[in-house]
Amino acid sequence: MSVTVFIRYQLDPFKRAQFEEYSKRWLTIIPKCGGDLIGYFMPHEGTNNIAFALITFESLAAYESYRARLRQDAEGMANFHFAEESKFILAEERTFLRKVVL
Repeated sequence: MSVTVFIRYQLDPFKRAQFEEYSKRWLTIIPKCGGDLIGYFMPHEGTNNIAFALITFESLAAYESYRARLRQDAEGMANFHFAEESKFILAEERTFLRKVVL
């Protein structure tokens, strides 16, 4: 059974440009490490401090393997450090979803 990770970010609304830069970096890193990236979604109208990402995996085990590869990836670790140093992400929540099928 595949699983989709839904990530909800609470952002510093004055640092959205940094979050967008961070998101763009993941567009190549995530697939390289084994995730099927659906996309990152930035605030457009309305709430200006909430963003989302959706990434699909074949299973929870595949997600765990991806996380291990990500922690060994130089670009991935550099992007994590960029976020920590810039402090544009105030909170991050992960929800694991499964697709409803007949």
